[in-house]
Amino acid sequence: MININNVSLRFGTKTLFENVNLKLTDGACYGVIGANGAGKSTFLKLINGELETTTGEIVISKNDRISTLEQDHFKYDNYTVIDVVIMGNKKLYDIKLEKEELYSHTEFTEEDGLRLGELEAEFLELNGWEAESEAATLLANLGIDNSLHYKKMQELENNIKVKVLLAKSLFQNPDILLLDEPTNHLDIEAVNWLSEFIINYKNLVIVVSHDRHFLNNVCTNILDIDYKKITLYAGNYDFYCESSELLLKQIKDANRKKEDKIKELKEFIARFSANASKSRQATSRKKILEKIELEELVPSSRKYPYIDFKFEKENSQEVLRVTNLTVQNGTSRLLNKINFTVLKGDKILILGSNIQKTLLFDVLTKNLKYTSGEIKWCVNSNLAYFKNDNTEYFKGSENIIEWIGKFKKIDDVEVLRGFLGRMLFSGEEVFKPVNVLSGGEKARCMLSLMMLLEPNVLLLDEPTNHLDLESITSLNKGLNNFKGEILFTSVDYELNETVANRIIEIFENGTIVDRRVDYASYMQNEEIKKLREKNRI
Repeated sequence: MININNVSLRFGTKTLFENVNLKLTDGACYGVIGANGAGKSTFLKLINGELETTTGEIVISKNDRISTLEQDHFKYDNYTVIDVVIMGNKKLYDIKLEKEELYSHTEFTEEDGLRLGELEAEFLELNGWEAESEAATLLANLGIDNSLHYKKMQELENNIKVKVLLAKSLFQNPDILLLDEPTNHLDIEAVNWLSEFIINYKNLVIVVSHDRHFLNNVCTNILDIDYKKITLYAGNYDFYCESSELLLKQIKDANRKKEDKIKELKEFIARFSANASKSRQATSRKKILEKIELEELVPSSRKYPYIDFKFEKENSQEVLRVTNLTVQNGTSRLLNKINFTVLKGDKILILGSNIQKTLLFDVLTKNLKYTSGEIKWCVNSNLAYFKNDNTEYFKGSENIIEWIGKFKKIDDVEVLRGFLGRMLFSGEEVFKPVNVLSGGEKARCMLSLMMLLEPNVLLLDEPTNHLDLESITSLNKGLNNFKGEILFTSVDYELNETVANRIIEIFENGTIVDRRVDYASYMQNEEIKKLREKNRI
């Protein structure tokens, strides 16, 4: 259990939240939501003890073990994967190291023997002999092959490192589990497994996530950071949306009634205050008027971007034809003689390994050469590509408005400002150098650019990775309303389910399965499940 008593946090003149009082109980999962910069990750750091409160206190039992999903992918590069997972229980790992050091002695002293006895007893009590087996099970459940378990972290790709750090945070069931964006860079199977793990978890979980479906699946409560407060709502994310809207409506309705009453009282006072026979009543109404207080409606920190993709020329009925497309890397065929045709109105979700999905997009956009086959776009096609790794776009030192102006010649700077304003870059923000932008700011720049280019075909490779909930909701709406064709990858269930009308999945051997069906139906199809199991990536 965590007791949060009168907690405030300020950085200089900026207040994140004031006088927060919460009791977080075991067996519950709390989803933390709020706009970028509202203080979601900071709230986790307060609980973990990395930051101190400005006022108030956070009370946690001394015996409770807190585990946090770490964000530094390079911190453990010199350690083996299995050791990093076991580090999730620092006490156990320290005992393991001390035991190994004592056993390495060529000569044993009596003191060494006594210390080893103590360590072995503690090791047994912490279930140390099962630690490697438990760590291996966690890694396997997250899709990490046994062949990688004893490799050093520096040998792994970043998306695998993320899974290892997640396994570390889950190791040996900590009393308090703090997860900051745990679904980032996870594949669909790993997200599904993590969801089930949290649903069945007996201890306290606090999770920050921008995945709406994930929050709906795992959360028993929502902590909303807004209006310089942290408000607790019972239920999942959808229930929070309904509850918060209802609460705001009730406040506005109550204020409206109070305003009507204030107007009525003022009219009576103005009319009869000079009337001797009515003066007592007028005085009484003045006292009533003084007691009426309107509920203050503080501006929300949430801002919703406006995403709307427009184009002039429609594509022909056949937008793209891919014939016997092969991409070979050494002896491996990442794409193996694949054939598909994109037709007018298609919104296609691409499933598969991260490497294969990005590879397909790079080939389709002519950013990468292919081994053999043919790619033929229709003559009217105008593509815009949202790359998973957009670092190359932001290496210069120009500011945002200069940056976006490089891609399309427009003399009127206000037009450029307008497209940036849609993605919440306003005022002096447009003069910020692009090489210092955060991941979320870069993503918003890319979406501004894509709208400016007026494409009739959108290719998006994990566009939600660095966006907040408000931006994801706006992107979801923009893609639903888009009249052109879309090829996209995403682990956001809601986006996949509401946008895609066709699924193409790339298997490990480079072949594909292609179904004109919605996402939920595809994932629940027994034939597809057997194919996926047979060709598991």
